[in-house]
Amino acid sequence: MSLIVGVEYCKMDGNGRFRLPTAFLKQLNLSSDNRFYIRRSIYDNYLELFTYDSFQQEVKTLQDRLNPYDPDAKRLYRKYIESNLIEMDTADRLNIPPMLRQNVNIEKDIVVVGSGKFMEIWDANTYKNLDNDDFDYKSLAKELLGKEE
Repeated sequence: MSLIVGVEYCKMDGNGRFRLPTAFLKQLNLSSDNRFYIRRSIYDNYLELFTYDSFQQEVKTLQDRLNPYDPDAKRLYRKYIESNLIEMDTADRLNIPPMLRQNVNIEKDIVVVGSGKFMEIWDANTYKNLDNDDFDYKSLAKELLGKEE
């Protein structure tokens, strides 16, 4: 699977459905499988959308890396796989379950962000305000990506 990249603004209808943007559809190798997994992120106030196959790979990686007899690992595993299986309809729409929409305060306007192996789904206002904290991208890029001397 290729990396999923890009940023697209979308609107949800009154039933919680949105059309997956063409820019993302072109990047996904869906063939005939239109199933996705959607979950709340543990990192911030957004949702993570995986293709069915990429989520299966994610679960396999977790099973390989985490000790099933360690209570903390078991708890982390449970939280990571806590998700909903959803299916894209013939109009390329996905329905976000009501509880997940509530959890991240998504009402109508959303932003879909390609994040490599999955897509992030943000409330548009939350996403717009992410950079209102004077975060210093240049310094962090230098620290994390700069060459060693």
